[in-house]
Amino acid sequence: MTQKEKVAANDNGAGKEEAARHLRAIARAIGRHIAREHFRAWERRQVKAANDNRPVVSEEEGQSPEG
Repeated sequence: MTQKEKVAANDNGAGKEEAARHLRAIARAIGRHIAREHFRAWERRQVKAANDNRPVVSEEEGQSPEG
């Protein structure tokens, strides 16, 4: 009597392919979310950096500019 190789009852190729497809979709969604967060953080830095100078007050307003 020869022994047959044991195979899991749920071992089929279609399930593996479907699981891989779902995992890729999840990975893409996570990647897009991370990219959006990085882009928003970059935008906040750009807006803040564009307005980091002190306001200049002219002599007409009663103060002389520092310099």
